[in-house]
Amino acid sequence: MKAAIKFFIYMTMILVVMYSSGCASENRNISAEQAPVPKPVADYQTADKGRATVDSGQEVPSGTTANNTTPNTTNDPKATGAATSMVVLYFADANGYLQAEQRFVNKTAGVARQAMQELCRGPLTQGLFATIPGDTRLLDINIRDGLCTVNFSQDLVTKHSGGSGSENTTVYSIVNTLTQFSSIEQVQILVGGQVVESIAGHLDVSVPLTRDSNLIRASAQKIY
Repeated sequence: MKAAIKFFIYMTMILVVMYSSGCASENRNISAEQAPVPKPVADYQTADKGRATVDSGQEVPSGTTANNTTPNTTNDPKATGAATSMVVLYFADANGYLQAEQRFVNKTAGVARQAMQELCRGPLTQGLFATIPGDTRLLDINIRDGLCTVNFSQDLVTKHSGGSGSENTTVYSIVNTLTQFSSIEQVQILVGGQVVESIAGHLDVSVPLTRDSNLIRASAQKIY
């Protein structure tokens, strides 16, 4: 009788152990099915490449070329983590044409003002030349009904180097930089708050001017 009881207890223990092992295995299988599937390494690499393209400034609007452009490391708004916009600035090349340089500025409603301030600072690209005389300050800028009125200090005239070619690149670096924006069709240049006949005696700037793409070696479409 004792042997039968011992056998019954022994078999019961075996069944309990077998049942417990089976449940644990089933639970492990369910957990594996519910675990998130890791994103493939290739997908992360693709995403990183996309961010790198934007951050390096190599992604450009259709039709835009800015060869040998160096990043703006001075007061770079990207370094602060602030939202940025890319603008196209036009500077003179050695042949008297305008060439586009891309630059990031803080993303604000006053992006046209920032573009003019960056134009006054001069180019960062090797082989390009400033079109705005040194010490020239942007006094004011406002846009209404497609007309942008931009007001510079007297230095724009008094410190200009002269010559029709230089005057041409000065004027149209301003006009072409501003007309990249969809809200601007014409530009009226003021000096010291006044309309002037010309900057250096060759080109009439007393009336609003429109974009001149013939001067552009590296053209850029409008940025919206």
